[in-house]
Amino acid sequence: MANANTPMGLRPINDNGVPWVGQTMLVAFKSDNASNIFLGDPLLPAGGADPYGVPYVTLATGGATNKVLGAFVGISNGPAKGANAASTVTRDLPVYRQASILNYGLVCIDPNQLYAIQEDSDGGAIAAASAGFSNANLITGTGSTVTGFSGWQLDSSTAGSGNATYQAKIMGLLRGPDNAVGTNAKWVIRLNLFALADGTVGY
Repeated sequence: MANANTPMGLRPINDNGVPWVGQTMLVAFKSDNASNIFLGDPLLPAGGADPYGVPYVTLATGGATNKVLGAFVGISNGPAKGANAASTVTRDLPVYRQASILNYGLVCIDPNQLYAIQEDSDGGAIAAASAGFSNANLITGTGSTVTGFSGWQLDSSTAGSGNATYQAKIMGLLRGPDNAVGTNAKWVIRLNLFALADGTVGY
């Protein structure tokens, strides 16, 4: 059976013996950030913080040398009322971050976190022989305002490389009865260019 074409960006998983139970960090999106941010989108520090000390983030950039903080996993209430009362989450809000308003979200920032991600299979699927701890880049995709999920994927054409400037390290195929090596396969990765690694510059 063919793999389903269901990109969801970077989805945190428990696949290394250490449970992931939803630990995240509260972050803020500036009102002049004109991008929708979808569940699974990779984020990057934007520099600065809101009046309550919540750091600003923005959408990461796909491709070599571009660092990643972690995956966006959901919207959140703001840290206080008053000026930030409009950021309160209600059942009528979409699950993704809406563009061009000051709002808040949660990001997984564990540098050792493993993620599941679909390959784009552009130019051919990732071969099993190319997936053993090799590096690859992430590639931008358009998220869905219906499901709220990211459209980012693993750039298949960059897999199988030892290039240290690539964004992700492939840890193997995601195990499951509905996934196999081939078009639209889902892989387990970890970040290779973590934005807050020791010795990196600030933002």
